[in-house]
Amino acid sequence: MSLTEIIRNLNEVGGRYGYGRIDHIEDRLVGLKSREIYESPAALMLIKAHQDLEKMVLTKDVFNFKRSVEQRYSELCYDGLWFSPLKEALDAFIDKTQEFVDGTVRVKLYKGNATIVGRSSPHSLYDTGLATYAVGDQFDHRSAEGFIYVWGLPLRSVAKAQKKQ
Repeated sequence: MSLTEIIRNLNEVGGRYGYGRIDHIEDRLVGLKSREIYESPAALMLIKAHQDLEKMVLTKDVFNFKRSVEQRYSELCYDGLWFSPLKEALDAFIDKTQEFVDGTVRVKLYKGNATIVGRSSPHSLYDTGLATYAVGDQFDHRSAEGFIYVWGLPLRSVAKAQKKQ
């Protein structure tokens, strides 16, 4: 399907389940608050599915930093600064983060909710051999003891220095 057909289809299906209604107060550029009501099931479903794929293929730090970039990016667009140098720089960051975002996401719609019930990607960083606690996994759990010790050193220093008498 074309992107237009996908959006039409998701709007129809999502709307039938009451998914995608937004009622919020926002700050306009001039500082006035306004109440906005939207119905956009396709957009919300695609964003949710896309973010789920990103969680699979991006590292934790990139995924978390991208969230703040998305917020600033949307502000630039809302404020009419589409051609600003900052937006151009953020475009480059976003393009780089999307190189390996590819895959399939299954979504279940029920009573106004969309729940991700499955996902796969040829570029997934999730490795069941490393991420499970099952017998025979590839992760050496004994190495956690040393990591926990080193990771906790700064907090032990704080506790010692700030110990109340």
